[in-house]
Amino acid sequence: MTEVLFYHLERRSLEQTLPGLLQRCLERGWRAAVQVGGEDRLRDLDGHLWSYDDASFLPHGTAADGHEADQPVFLTTSADNPNGASVRFLVDGAATDNFEGYERIVFLFDGADEEATAKARDAWKAAAASGAEATYWRQDERGKWNKQA
Repeated sequence: MTEVLFYHLERRSLEQTLPGLLQRCLERGWRAAVQVGGEDRLRDLDGHLWSYDDASFLPHGTAADGHEADQPVFLTTSADNPNGASVRFLVDGAATDNFEGYERIVFLFDGADEEATAKARDAWKAAAASGAEATYWRQDERGKWNKQA
């Protein structure tokens, strides 16, 4: 059964949160796909993941880089999965109602954005309707993620 996780971003931005989550996936031997809402965001996130931390390296690529099947982390604007990812991240309004074929689907949404929050609620309903195991995570004052539901 697919786990569907919802991360409510309030204290940290997507750029601060996503690299750590992707790094944990790679440490577990999982491939990841990150679906974004548009081409501009794809280019921005691609650049950010190359430079977010001078002390670490997060291998990833896009269709423009080629060798999609070899990418441990694949950034995309569509529902494709050419790298055989077992974890799919959905950010910036990207959505899916197909939870099949993944160990985890992770929605990251900006809690200050009403439209993003509404989309996350719709995704929660779709996950529940599909029979997937959904969990909701929120940060406390110290920035630690706590399971809320």
